[in-house]
Amino acid sequence: MNLEPQPRSRLIVALDFDSAVPALRFAEKIADVVGMFKVGSQLFTAEGPGIVGKIAALGTGIFLDLKYHDIPNTVAGAVMAATGLPGLQLVNVHALGGLEMMEAAAQAISATQPLDSDRPRLLAVTILTSMDHKAMRETGIAGPPQERVVKLARLARKAGVDGVVASVNEARAIRKACGDKFLIITPGVRPKEPGARKKKDDQARTATPAEAMKAGADYIVVGRPITAAENPRAAAQAILDEMGEA
Repeated sequence: MNLEPQPRSRLIVALDFDSAVPALRFAEKIADVVGMFKVGSQLFTAEGPGIVGKIAALGTGIFLDLKYHDIPNTVAGAVMAATGLPGLQLVNVHALGGLEMMEAAAQAISATQPLDSDRPRLLAVTILTSMDHKAMRETGIAGPPQERVVKLARLARKAGVDGVVASVNEARAIRKACGDKFLIITPGVRPKEPGARKKKDDQARTATPAEAMKAGADYIVVGRPITAAENPRAAAQAILDEMGEA
């Protein structure tokens, strides 16, 4: 999976739907202007692995966002099973599962396909973008978000993971710590709305598409700003334009 410079190839749209029919109906509208669709726990739980093949048939890549977090053997089995899904380009585990768990996941990927092949890339989720400093303290995670995220990114790289999912706020620090070849995928991306009041949602650490590109993100993940838009295609194109200008 080679990273292309065109904004389209770097835009991932989250299909956070509760069933196949609306997800596929929506995906068909914008499949030709996005690089990947993200299939998360809601849609995957409702429809099972079959939904991945149906979405991949539209010609886009798949980011399977299930954040595997379990004992190493269980996670390795899940990752190995995921690599057999059509169109899979990205799959993730949770970095808080620890070094051994991430190593098992990385080994599962390499067991199915050579490391230098056009194989799916393994990501580690660092700290959820819905969590701020207060939420982290409540769960016993000490220190500022950026410090914790960078530490987890270093641990993921040590485990043989290809990259991380982290907010734009930490992207520059991760790049400095982990190098140019380490993938950085940034969720919580919101297009700039001049004069608009910030809408309340469940993302605590957000940024605009331009900010994500300037910070060094390899891919950005956008959900509701596109899926809930009156004109999803126009919304996606506006984000692509902003990415291109950056």
